[in-house]
Amino acid sequence: MALDTGTTAWLLVATALVILMTPGVGLFYGGMVRKKNFISMIALSLVALSLVSLHWVVIGYSLVFGHDLGGLIGGLDFFGLAGVGIDPGEGTYPPILFAAFHLAFAAVTLAVLTSAVAERVKLSSFLVLGLLWTTLVYDPLAHWAWGGGWAQSLGLLDFAGGTVVEINSGFSALALALVIGKRVGFGQYSMEPHNIPMALLGGGLLWFGWFGFNAGSALAADGIAANAFMVTNTAAAAGAMAWLLVSWLYGRPASLGMITGGVAGLVAITPAAGYVGVPASILIGGVAGVLCYGAMVWRIRRKYDESLDAFAVHGVGGLWGTIMTGVLATTAVNRYPGLLEGNVQQFLVNTGSALATVVYAFGVTYLLALVVDRVMGLRVTEDEEYVGLDISQHGERISY
Repeated sequence: MALDTGTTAWLLVATALVILMTPGVGLFYGGMVRKKNFISMIALSLVALSLVSLHWVVIGYSLVFGHDLGGLIGGLDFFGLAGVGIDPGEGTYPPILFAAFHLAFAAVTLAVLTSAVAERVKLSSFLVLGLLWTTLVYDPLAHWAWGGGWAQSLGLLDFAGGTVVEINSGFSALALALVIGKRVGFGQYSMEPHNIPMALLGGGLLWFGWFGFNAGSALAADGIAANAFMVTNTAAAAGAMAWLLVSWLYGRPASLGMITGGVAGLVAITPAAGYVGVPASILIGGVAGVLCYGAMVWRIRRKYDESLDAFAVHGVGGLWGTIMTGVLATTAVNRYPGLLEGNVQQFLVNTGSALATVVYAFGVTYLLALVVDRVMGLRVTEDEEYVGLDISQHGERISY
């Protein structure tokens, strides 16, 4: 098939947008921690990008998109990206561009996981855990949904990563937080964000990059991509306004809460972006803002130190969005009907796949974290935590 230059150009841009999301996560999270850990949070996101980039080209892409092995994982057909070249073959864009696009997804997912270990993780331990987690958690889940695994074969609708990226990172973050334990002084004294404008900038970059994340997942410059673009922005706006309003009932309408609600809306629309219309995106994004706010409140009341709320935003938002994709998918946008159009099977598949992702991501991450903690220790010493990870892990500090 001939190369489609329009689609190829769009996918190049979309890939760059998704890669931008990883430092966006770093700025978003960095602004929410204390000043002494700001460099550390940005560095962890860039470490995630670097680590996953190497993993992906060596084995990650093959484990996800290689020939199916029992519906659970891919083979090593594409080890070292063997055979993944520039000739479009049966597609309309180079396979190596498709590999780069999905590399960006894997990288940002690991970056989101840093929420669970903010201000207390050893860099060496994060490197080991990150490599194990990407190989044994992210890659199998991506194969299930996108690489010919059991969920895809059953008909799961997950347009851009509701299970693979969002539920996965959120529930993995909760498991990891339970293993690594609370920050010293958590619940005893204030741990206020040190730079809210930086967090707002990071959240804005995520909003911007998400257009590549969702609209790029159409893998074409077509109407589905345009629809995904519009519903992505609409759901984000609905999530931002919903979080703002519900938080207003219990205090002042914080700007950080508003952008967090926007991210919740983005998360929730991710699996649905290519299957639902604008009215549904308002519902999905708006309810996500309320649900994720409630999940954050629940987490705080339970005194779980999942520091930056990947669980509340990505885990709960992704679960809501994936289930609602099975309900609200419409043939007016794509050829797949959901529950409201009489397709009970779609609702059951999406719900079952979402719950299976919760169990697998939480369980395997918990076990991996336990192993790494026993072998090399996940967290820094109390003295290192006191002086901050910027100095103790990187030998650097902010001068302002």
